[in-house]
Amino acid sequence: MATLPTIDHELLRTFVAIVDQGGFTRAAVAVNRTQSAVSMQIKRLEEDVIQRPLFVRQSKPLQLTSEGHTLLGYARKILSLQGEALTLLRQPDMVGRVRLGVPDDYVMRFLPGILKTFSQAWPLVDVDVHCAPSSVLSQQPKDSLDLIIMTREIGDEIGTILRREATVWVSAESHSTHLQTPLPLAMFESPCFCRRHACNALDRAGRAYRVAYSSPSLATLQAVVGAGLAVSAWMRSLVTADMQILGEKEGFPVLPEASIILQHTSSQSPIIDSLAEHIVEGFRL
Repeated sequence: MATLPTIDHELLRTFVAIVDQGGFTRAAVAVNRTQSAVSMQIKRLEEDVIQRPLFVRQSKPLQLTSEGHTLLGYARKILSLQGEALTLLRQPDMVGRVRLGVPDDYVMRFLPGILKTFSQAWPLVDVDVHCAPSSVLSQQPKDSLDLIIMTREIGDEIGTILRREATVWVSAESHSTHLQTPLPLAMFESPCFCRRHACNALDRAGRAYRVAYSSPSLATLQAVVGAGLAVSAWMRSLVTADMQILGEKEGFPVLPEASIILQHTSSQSPIIDSLAEHIVEGFRL
């Protein structure tokens, strides 16, 4: 019986990189090889190992053949299993679970990239994500979470400062809600320093307003503001493309800056420390 050829994992890694990067040129950068070396690897994979074409030649954008689609699924599984095996054997202390508390404000904006890079580095570490407002997270029992991301006022930071940002007024780009009297607001539930500062600023400016919508969820507030039903105030990095920032020329007072911080709430471990490093890096972007 003929012996089947083995597949070099480097060939599979290059193949997956071409698919993920959308071409040979970007894949060469991703795998730290020249473009000609990448082309030779794929030629070897197609001609010597699979003996079938994996890419539809001359197609733009890049397209896989049916054999290419089949191999892609297996390639991802093989590379994932290899990574898990190496992690388990070389880094047995990087297997386990870490508990992360974070307001939903930052879940969509920052968390996907952070968790993706962390998972790629340590595929056998499970992450429990607990979403709650900063005011709730700050009151959690110290042994219930390992890391907490919170928003804090300047001068009230305990932990690592991830970034400082302006708090800004926002409204829908295509609506004139900010001209209404009284001004309809969509605000986080109390206690929330954004809500407190916004209302205090309007009181000092003599601007009539009403809190028309209140929610602990940023997604809810974004939906309300995006529909042109109200104006709100939150951190600049959370403003979406369909919204406008309102300033003094529109009659809205400047609001204080705030800090996003990271707290270690349990005894340190290699797993917790590594996720903390990924979080710090993720909030720099």
